[in-house]
Amino acid sequence: MIEKYRVHEVAKDLGVASKEVVDLLAANFQGERKSMTALNEQELSVIFNHYTNQNQVESFDEYFAAGRARKEAAQEAARKAAEQARAAQEAARQEAARQAAAQRAAQQPKAPAPQAAAPARPQQGGQQNRPQQNGRPQQGGQGQNRPQQNGRPQQGGFNQNRPQQGRPAPQQGQGGQQNRPQPPRPAAQPQQPNRNQPPRQRGSATVDMRAGATQVELDRYNEKYDTLAQQKVGNQNMTAQKQKLTQRSAERRRGKPVMSRKEREDAKMRRLELERQRRKNLEVALPEEMTVGELAARLHLTASEVIKRLMTLGVMASISDTIDYDTAAMVAMEIGAKVEKEVVVTIEDRLFQVENEDDDSTLVERPPIVVVMGHVDHGKTSLLDAIRNTNVTEGEAGGITQHIGAYQVMVNDRPVTFLDTPGHAAFTSMRARGAQVTDIAVIVVAADDGIMPQTVEAINHAKAAGVSIIVAINKMDKPHANPDKVMQELTEYELVPEAWGGDVPCMPVSAKTGDGIPDLLEMIQLVADTSELKANPDRMARGTVIEAKLDKGRGPVATILVQTGTLHAGDAVIAGSTFGRVRVMLNDRGERVEEAGPSTPVEITGLDDVPEAGDVLNAVEDERLAKELVEQRKHEQKEAQFSAYEKVTLDNLFSHISQGDVKELPIIVKADVQGSVEAVKQSLEKLSNEEVRVKVIHGAVGAVSESDVMLADASNAIIVGFNVRPDPVAKENAERDGVELRFYRIIYDAINDVETAIKGMLAPKTREVELGRAEVRQVYKITGVGTVAGCYVLEGKITRNAEIRVVRDGIIIADDKLASLKRFKDDVKEVAKGYECGTGLNKFNDIKEGDIFEAYEIEEYRES
Repeated sequence: MIEKYRVHEVAKDLGVASKEVVDLLAANFQGERKSMTALNEQELSVIFNHYTNQNQVESFDEYFAAGRARKEAAQEAARKAAEQARAAQEAARQEAARQAAAQRAAQQPKAPAPQAAAPARPQQGGQQNRPQQNGRPQQGGQGQNRPQQNGRPQQGGFNQNRPQQGRPAPQQGQGGQQNRPQPPRPAAQPQQPNRNQPPRQRGSATVDMRAGATQVELDRYNEKYDTLAQQKVGNQNMTAQKQKLTQRSAERRRGKPVMSRKEREDAKMRRLELERQRRKNLEVALPEEMTVGELAARLHLTASEVIKRLMTLGVMASISDTIDYDTAAMVAMEIGAKVEKEVVVTIEDRLFQVENEDDDSTLVERPPIVVVMGHVDHGKTSLLDAIRNTNVTEGEAGGITQHIGAYQVMVNDRPVTFLDTPGHAAFTSMRARGAQVTDIAVIVVAADDGIMPQTVEAINHAKAAGVSIIVAINKMDKPHANPDKVMQELTEYELVPEAWGGDVPCMPVSAKTGDGIPDLLEMIQLVADTSELKANPDRMARGTVIEAKLDKGRGPVATILVQTGTLHAGDAVIAGSTFGRVRVMLNDRGERVEEAGPSTPVEITGLDDVPEAGDVLNAVEDERLAKELVEQRKHEQKEAQFSAYEKVTLDNLFSHISQGDVKELPIIVKADVQGSVEAVKQSLEKLSNEEVRVKVIHGAVGAVSESDVMLADASNAIIVGFNVRPDPVAKENAERDGVELRFYRIIYDAINDVETAIKGMLAPKTREVELGRAEVRQVYKITGVGTVAGCYVLEGKITRNAEIRVVRDGIIIADDKLASLKRFKDDVKEVAKGYECGTGLNKFNDIKEGDIFEAYEIEEYRES
């Protein structure tokens, strides 16, 4: 791992400004960089290559010669400077010696003073007035010609001719006492020292042991200290004085310049003039909403001044209140600033290409997207089956559509994409999503029933989406069919048929016999041609998530309807708060494809999580920005979830107290696809009344897991499964902890059971009794018999008359009855745990190895 190398460090090492390096990086890389930004290897390589090319040396000989010349010049300059310093030092030394000699000549004594007591032997010259150290005299002559120390010449003798500060120099005699009054002593002849006598050796001094020589005069030292103190302090007055501190004296003590009143007024006027000029040239960009404090910071004003100007405009706001753009612009223009509206460039704007940016020359015709809507059991899926020449209705539980099916059908050699939406009221949001992504809405109305509540809802969704509406009057083969009644009822909802002079085509059809279906397809093509549906296939793909689920083997699987652009296998995509790469793409027939153009439904895998149905899917190029956007969306979802929980305050305390009497029924919803989770969740929460509130605390895709049982046990909730089954560990934990598990295949039953439980009238007449579980180990195809599954009984037993539920990866794929049960070649009534058997089902033949057969029987019972 390399050490961080920042922009300012690179600039310092290269000898250039940091701004120059930042500009170089901005020209070669995206993103903003500052002086403290750490650089990676690629950025450093670009910088070094740039300055290497810029400062390239043509000839290395010239470069090294110039370097040697600069080095020699620097050495010559250093040598000359050293010589000049030595010459100056020698001149200063000579001048100091000359001044010292002149001073000694001026201080020579005119008349020698007689000595009070002559010693037995005369002392050597230069040693007369030198104080004794360590009780013995110093050697003579050592002080006369002593070498200089610290650049100052020494006098001959330590105190021989040195004048004392503040007093005249002492006369020549015995150390420093010549000018002080001496006591009367016997007269003696003065004795001059013989300067021609050679100096005495160390240790030959004579010590004067007379009484007068050992007397110490303290007054002499006191006088000396007083003199030193006066010289140190000077003529300062040492008496304590009171000092009056004023503002001017305080400023003087702090080193600030002292200005008069006129000078202060002039400075204030200059500051005001500079502020006025600055505001005159001020340009600010204001967002759509901002607080008063933020506005003050942008205008370089105090918050109080902004509040005053708002008050003059009639707006009462504090520093933390939010104001809109118009109000902030009025305040800014009032002080003379130029105002612009701030354009916020979001991550979405940088990632996604806007659809209306496509040039008309790049647009090509695309297939129409048709949604089939209507009331439940009015024949929507049967009509689509007749168009596709398939049979899908029998595969739906209860004969009603519970997922959005996306199909592409060739009509007159031209593709048309059909979406089949559920008609039940619980799937309102799913039906709304179907209307928002389509071009034409086919409203199916049964000729014998007429307009029903879900039909009205479908009409409103189609109108809100602004799509073309075609009414298909189905079930014309029935004897009580009355198309005129249907058209009469349509006029009540502002849909006037073409036969009556309106603009809504009404096509009588029969999904059972196939009558009128060619005319309906021709009308769909005609409406699509008049709409001139076009899209640009040569751009990044953009589509909508129609449905999503969690597959145990493939992971998150999403059904995508591509609306513009082309989606390729391997593209990086973002859908809501999920991100991933397209690994596998399957069309509506289960065939693997490598690309999908506009108006093409495909099923993709590779996302990191199950997206929400209705999320917009975009193919992106910058994965780093896409992941940043996903994290931002996840954070926003968490914030919205946290804000949904209302905390107790004094304002809502009474409402919380009153809600304490309301009973709450917590429910956990698990389903096979995301759209079913939303439908079941919304349907159950609508069952709340004044006494009981239904609250779905968790909803997810997949089989009931152990964590779901733990959550239900902790929150005392009921688990409602829709087209899913629990895994064995979760089932065992639920039985141990007493958690109620309820599983349904038709949404009617789930709603009815919860509704009757809320009303306190739940009294089921039948219940399922689990008999056993068997695993499919081998699958055989036998001519004349069909598919036979070789099974191993895992637990319980499998009986001949048992109902069989086929579970694959925790998802119920079939619910059938045993057709045969054999052990070897013999028919048996039951097979116990640990034995193998051969089984056949009545209707379901798509059996695969690894499927689980759950045997159960319906038992009637009466509550005691």
